[in-house]
Amino acid sequence: MPSKEPPRRRVPGPARPAPQRRPAASGRTGGGAAGGRPSAKSSGGPAASGRPAGRPAPPRRPAARPAAKARPLRLGSPKPRLRLVSFGLTLVMLAFVVRLLQVQAVDASAYAAKAEKHRYLEYALPADRGEITDRAGIALAASVDAYDITADPKLFTPADAKIKDAPEQAAALLAPILGKEPAELAAKLRTPKSRYTVLARKQTPQIWNQIKDLRKVYEQKAAPAHGGNGVNLLGGILSEPVTKRVYPNRELAAGILGYVKADGHGGGGMETMLDKELSGKDGKIRYAQSGGRRVPTVGSQGTPAVPGSDIELTIDRDIQWAAQQAITEQVAASKADRGYVVVQDTRTGEILALANSPGFDPNDLSAANSTAMGNAALQDAYEPGSTSKVMSMAAVLEEGVATPGTHVTVPNTLHRGDRLFHDDIDHPTWSLTLNGVLAKSSNIGTILATGRLGKTQAESNKVLYDYLREFGIGRPTGLGYPGETPGILAKPQDWSTSQQFTIPFGQGLSLNAVQAASVYSTIANKGVRVEPTLVRGTKGPDGRFTPAATPEETRVVSEKTATTLSRMLESVVDDEEGTGNKAAVPGYRVAGKTGTANRVDPELGRYKGYTASFAGFAPADQPRVTVYCAIQNPTKGSYFGGQICGPIFKKVMEFSLKTLHVPPTGSRPARLPVTFTP
Repeated sequence: MPSKEPPRRRVPGPARPAPQRRPAASGRTGGGAAGGRPSAKSSGGPAASGRPAGRPAPPRRPAARPAAKARPLRLGSPKPRLRLVSFGLTLVMLAFVVRLLQVQAVDASAYAAKAEKHRYLEYALPADRGEITDRAGIALAASVDAYDITADPKLFTPADAKIKDAPEQAAALLAPILGKEPAELAAKLRTPKSRYTVLARKQTPQIWNQIKDLRKVYEQKAAPAHGGNGVNLLGGILSEPVTKRVYPNRELAAGILGYVKADGHGGGGMETMLDKELSGKDGKIRYAQSGGRRVPTVGSQGTPAVPGSDIELTIDRDIQWAAQQAITEQVAASKADRGYVVVQDTRTGEILALANSPGFDPNDLSAANSTAMGNAALQDAYEPGSTSKVMSMAAVLEEGVATPGTHVTVPNTLHRGDRLFHDDIDHPTWSLTLNGVLAKSSNIGTILATGRLGKTQAESNKVLYDYLREFGIGRPTGLGYPGETPGILAKPQDWSTSQQFTIPFGQGLSLNAVQAASVYSTIANKGVRVEPTLVRGTKGPDGRFTPAATPEETRVVSEKTATTLSRMLESVVDDEEGTGNKAAVPGYRVAGKTGTANRVDPELGRYKGYTASFAGFAPADQPRVTVYCAIQNPTKGSYFGGQICGPIFKKVMEFSLKTLHVPPTGSRPARLPVTFTP
């Protein structure tokens, strides 16, 4: 009999959920053996799982479903993709076709022009500037070969030169040759991010040869065989061929010639006045290039440059030198502001010399004084003083109101208008002839003589004004020189009370030195004024000489009046009582006139100082040369024209007569009376 086991005591624990039942695979509702109850093994009890009682069993994985039947893999249709690709390619090809049509048909000419522009390079060929010569063909201004000294700053960087201070070392070598400061050159050689800089412009071939020789020396030092690093310190120094304007005679005639600016065109004087003729016409050359290099198999096209014409002046170099030396010495001795000398051929109007002091050297404009760089003989307007009296006397003689022997009683003072007039010296009452009035340069006598030109003072003013205009006062000389002043001559109705009486003796009107010389040349040329000229002609590139146009001629006074006035002017120089004794030239008859005028100071705008002058011509009976001299504001020694300008006249006149081979006439002067016995 089986033994009875004691009943098991259940340990109380947490309630656990009832186990879920899995449906039977066979469709039965119950699990287990025959009774349908779940067995300990199937129910997941403690006996079956070996887990302590009370722990919930993990959920069971559902049984795997039977595998579905595999379906075959089917690829998508390629036609949509092919259509899309074909459409895209069609659009691309269409764009290419449209662009091709545009390039080949619509814009073909424009693109061809662009291609032509980039394929071919065109450079200007500068024309050679013409020479300026004196009347004998001696060069006064010429163009010569020169070089711009340039550099490539990149080759002086530490990376390329392999030396930290390459710019400084190169500058120290070049400075003595170029005449520049080393610091200035070093700064240019250190130009950042640059492949080009100009160290010095328009250097002579000798300068460039010195640099080339020095560069060869450093090229040998840089050779590895000599222990160098293979880098030439001066290898970055280059040159560009140019032309340079030179003036072989330096200061000589600089006021006439002017100078040339950096752009190659005239900057003053004849260089500006005749710039078009001197410059010529630039040419051009056109050639094919590729990669910045000329294509040798393709020919070049272009037009050659046409050189400028040579200009032949009326100036005589030797006479110009004599005039310039004389005026320079006297300006320095008198400590004057400036002075000028004009030498003119009385028959042709040609100017043989036009000298200024101080002057300048057009080869070195950096050292020039800007106030001296013009042509003061044409650009200064000043009151002439007594040299102007010759025009008043010409009017009196031509109008027939007096003769050289007419008696003129000259008191020490004369009251006219609102002023009291004097001569340059105090004197008792003079008993002078009209010739004596001119010889002694009496202001009062001139006022009295010109007062006879009309019934009233207004009529006298009008007559005198007309003669002054005929002599060329108040209008251009005809030279066409840049910056020339026409002078100042007011209309007679505008003359002030004092001007009515000062203009006859040269105060109250103004002129330039060439105008003053032209007045005396008119008297010397038998009363016919010939327009002054500075240009004799031009010589073109073909070598053919073309004379300048014939200057205009105007009769101002009759030959009789001019001859009479010439004899009166001889009394100024030849007579013991004349004021121009120091202007006498041994062996020649000289006609001339002194002048001492109150000077208007351009800075103060009022009278201060004097203008001393002398004008005349020789031989007096067969005139050939006119010389005029003026000195502005002499401050040392005498300020009278006869004393400081008379000697200059003598030197220049004597030299001019000998240079032109003018012999003395051998005749004696007329010696007209200066005084009369009351």
